[in-house]
Amino acid sequence: MLGSSLVGGSSSSPSKNRVFVYEVAGLKQNEANDGNSYPFRSSSNVFVRVPYNRMNEEMQRIGKMGGTIVNIQSLDNFQKPSDVSNENADNSED
Repeated sequence: MLGSSLVGGSSSSPSKNRVFVYEVAGLKQNEANDGNSYPFRSSSNVFVRVPYNRMNEEMQRIGKMGGTIVNIQSLDNFQKPSDVSNENADNSED
């Protein structure tokens, strides 16, 4: 019974819809990452969206490019550091 639902392919697994945001420091521009769809500088942190099923591969790729993952958040809870400071400024005006 359980196996038939898995084989059918109509699984509503919550992991398929989960997306995470990696905050990465120390990336360096090189041939391996010239084709990325996002720009970055080695002097600042980069935010990379990663689907749940590719988390391990992306961690390995970031390591090979010389980067360090400093934070991982779910996309639902993601806030850039500048968003947090703006939110605090908005709340202080009330």
